[in-house]
Amino acid sequence: MSSATPSSQLSAAAVLARFTEILGADHVQADPEKNEHYRTGWRSGGGSALAVLFPQTLFEIWRCLEVCVAGDCIIIMQAAKTGLTEGSTPSGNDYDRPVVVINTLAVNQLYLINNNEQIISLPGATLHQLQNELKAVNRAPHSVIGSSTLGASIVGGVSNNSGGALVKRGPAYTELSLFAQINRHGQLVLVNHLGMRLGRSPEEILTNLQHGHFDMHGVPSSDKLASDKAYIERIRDIDASTPSRFNADKRRLYEASGCAGKIAVFAVRLDTYPTAQAEQTFYVGSHSVRELAELRRQVLSTFKNMPEVGEYLHRDIFDVSAKYGKDTFLSIKHLGTDALPKLFAIKGSIDAKLHKWSWLPNHLTDKLMQMAAQVLPQHLPKRMLEYRNQYEHHLMIKMSDAGIDEAAHFLQQFFAASDTGSYFVCTPKESESAFLHRFAAAGAAIRYEVMHEEEVGEMLALDIAIPRNELDWLETLPESITQHLEKRLYYGHFFCYVFHQDYILKKGSDAKMVKKMMLKRLNERGAKYPAEHNVGHLYEAEPDLQQFYERLDPTNSFNPGIGLMPKTKRNCSCCL
Repeated sequence: MSSATPSSQLSAAAVLARFTEILGADHVQADPEKNEHYRTGWRSGGGSALAVLFPQTLFEIWRCLEVCVAGDCIIIMQAAKTGLTEGSTPSGNDYDRPVVVINTLAVNQLYLINNNEQIISLPGATLHQLQNELKAVNRAPHSVIGSSTLGASIVGGVSNNSGGALVKRGPAYTELSLFAQINRHGQLVLVNHLGMRLGRSPEEILTNLQHGHFDMHGVPSSDKLASDKAYIERIRDIDASTPSRFNADKRRLYEASGCAGKIAVFAVRLDTYPTAQAEQTFYVGSHSVRELAELRRQVLSTFKNMPEVGEYLHRDIFDVSAKYGKDTFLSIKHLGTDALPKLFAIKGSIDAKLHKWSWLPNHLTDKLMQMAAQVLPQHLPKRMLEYRNQYEHHLMIKMSDAGIDEAAHFLQQFFAASDTGSYFVCTPKESESAFLHRFAAAGAAIRYEVMHEEEVGEMLALDIAIPRNELDWLETLPESITQHLEKRLYYGHFFCYVFHQDYILKKGSDAKMVKKMMLKRLNERGAKYPAEHNVGHLYEAEPDLQQFYERLDPTNSFNPGIGLMPKTKRNCSCCL
């Protein structure tokens, strides 16, 4: 552990001068008009900042942190800025200290170690980057693109216990990381828990790591976890009265894992997995909530081979995704995932500039993209559209290797006598379309709100985890709530029982009041929320999560205010 002791407090001007000295003027953006994109949330939220920084090396990040400590600044660590709960940007203008945003995307080195069985990721490396590098060596990552965004960083996923779509692997988790934190004495300390020696001083440790000055094939093994190895057993426990995974689960809060930016994470070490030799997708349709609940119970309790993926769509979100997610679907299909993060970043910058011209319509780029997509031919396969007309509930199950025959035999028997459901075996093109359609759902819900902004109210987006023994998994809402809803959109990770529930409110309805009623019902149901997007500035952190944040960040200098906790500086006498 290495440390830096704070000097006397610097003025704001001195802080900016130090940043410029360290990074160069091109990598310090203090102009509010030019840095607005980085101060604004992906879906909502935003606030002011003294500066947004773009360090190019790990050691530059460390040196900027030193300046922040010396200047008594609030630090918000940011990578791809794909969070949905406002957790990677400032929130409002009511902080008690200057706010500095440190964007880490440029520091994107990724190392495959120990015969490709593990990786070390620096803070700017993305999930797409990881997928591409592992594909070349026939390995698979801990997670794949999930519910809402492209370009998400690996460290961001670990920091927020992101779950994603993979049934077998659970939330992103590791006990092996390298990070900086501010201790209760106000000292910046560097903690190397990667399980490998990299040097003594912060400069030596961070420089050696960034440049790969270590034996890639001889990194010492560790008895600490680099993934959630107990998740399969946990999800198979179908009679448990608790959810399988959620952000405040204290079983999976450990240093970088679940930290939500309360420390500055420089690197994480994660497991990789063998790739499947063969995969097959089965497309299930049903009218019965209970039928799908029984299917889930039988698969999880009796299958020798667990599904790779099991994604759910309700008919209503099927329709919204088909119309309002079409441009996302076609962009991924024809441009590939590699190009899209840059395109979305460009779109975000354009939106920020256009927003300043009050005479232009709101969300102009979205509206133009929507218009362009609608003139293109039908993009969804015929059999998917037929199932849309026949069934209310849609489930996509991807199996691999020996699990393919196991699932085929099971589904044939399960639906043999059913008059409420059926399935078909997807061709490769149908499989690709089914999962692209599912992926486009979250963005489509936002697009629907944008296109109908004159007729509808706000969108309330919840991601929840329900008890594993639940049979009536689709909620039933009272009139006191439904009277406020224009649309209810349900989709999620079915075998994990993690659901994304987007509600388009009627014009004039009070979103805060509706959310309060919703959360009260979820509490009564034994659900946990948020399940994988973390608390950000939209949810109150549970006591276990609050205590975890306070241990990591006793002075409340990193990302204060998340979990609806105080934003003010804390003079803490607690032990780390």
